[in-house]
Amino acid sequence: MTLQRSDFRHLHALRVRWAEVDMQQIVFNGHYLMYFDTALADYWRALALPYAESMQHFGGDLYVRKATLDYQGSARYDDVLDIGIRCTRIRTSSLLFHGAVMRGNDLLVSGELVYVFADPATQTSRPVPPALREVLEGFEAGQSMLEVRTGDWSTLGEAARSIRTEVFIDEQRIPAAMEWDASDATALHAVACNRLGFPLATGRLAQEAPGLARIGRMAVRRPLRGGRAGRAVLDALIALAARRGDGEIVLSAQLSAVPFYARAGFTQSGPGFEEAGIPHVEMRRSL
Repeated sequence: MTLQRSDFRHLHALRVRWAEVDMQQIVFNGHYLMYFDTALADYWRALALPYAESMQHFGGDLYVRKATLDYQGSARYDDVLDIGIRCTRIRTSSLLFHGAVMRGNDLLVSGELVYVFADPATQTSRPVPPALREVLEGFEAGQSMLEVRTGDWSTLGEAARSIRTEVFIDEQRIPAAMEWDASDATALHAVACNRLGFPLATGRLAQEAPGLARIGRMAVRRPLRGGRAGRAVLDALIALAARRGDGEIVLSAQLSAVPFYARAGFTQSGPGFEEAGIPHVEMRRSL
């Protein structure tokens, strides 16, 4: 099978590290399997499926049955590569993935990876769950993997609370007394869920002043960061503010999240400050 970039809905970019180059000054052949495995992890993120939690939900796990690589060229130190992954066949208990390592438009290595869905305790094969089959087929057909739900706290509070507790209280160690406030009851909320119904990301939209909206409490579960969940929530909240007639949106961004908001059109509007011991900056965007 001759593969090209357009064959893949999902591409994962990586840069070749010094440790991956052998004495011939090219990437050691075994590292390409690691590249495919890294791209597969990102593929699950594109499916909006936190891998460990999803496999537990399905009552099984995926085990490599066969891996075949075809070397047609060599990558070198500091090359920027795109690793394409796609699911091309689903049988009763197995999944076939095709992969390609590309430097620009040049195909360097192609691969076939066969996984078997099996019982983790006995490692005996089991049928691929229909819900997993539907997610994989839907993704490859170009369907959206996320649904963003918007509403008030009574509707979305349980899902939003679970995400914010995991991210802010458990992970970032923000005191619970600082996390929960009266604005939750009056704000509009958004929650992004995957096709299994798992809540993945959340945020809220409050009214700062007439015509001025404030986005806050943006949180994405760790396994899905770098995917589309956070941006889907942000876009939904921006759309809500626009429909309400707001002319501007303000938010307090953790410094690590500034590039994320900048890509959505927000710009810094003041000096940095600390909140709950975490560096922040104020950012704004006109509507």
